[in-house]
Formats: sequence, C-alpha cells, structure tokens
Amino acid sequence: MKTIFKPAMLATAATLALGLAACDGPNENAMEDKGEQQAEAVDDAADAAVDAGTMTEDQADAAVDKAEDKADAMEEKGEEMDEGTAAAKSPM
Repeated sequence: MKTIFKPAMLATAATLALGLAACDGPNENAMEDKGEQQAEAVDDAADAAVDAGTMTEDQADAAVDKAEDKADAMEEKGEEMDEGTAAAKSPM
C-alpha cells in the first residue's frame, strides 16, 4: 500500500491544495498543516508496526484512516474559526 497509493495521494493532495490555497484563511491553513503532520506521523508509525509484525495491514489502514478523519475535522474547525462560525467554548 505504501509504495502504490502514497505517491498518488500526495499528488492529488498537492493539486487540491494549490487550487484551494488562495481561499483558505490562516486558521484553516494552520489546522490543516498540523492535521496533515499528525496523519503522516501515524502513517509512518503504522508502516513501521506492519514491518515489525506488530500490526496487520488492515489495522494500519484503520489507524491511518482515523488520523486522516481527525485531520479533516481539524481543517474544518480552522475554517469555521476563520469564518467566525466556530462554536464558542463553554465557560467551564
């Protein structure tokens, strides 16, 4: 999976990023960058775990999917912050 899909995913993401970068606000960009870094770290760790035999390929895929979902949510939160539509934190 790592060698076949990763380059294609990166190329697609880069293309999308170039097309949408002008529309993103500073919070969205920061949250997106942080989320992508975290997802990449999970992907690297999952690949290492598969190589070490401590995780199956399916488990690694699930972990990476979860990290990518979290990254997407972080980006959405950043966009909401830029638009002023983010839910206010409770005063607790």
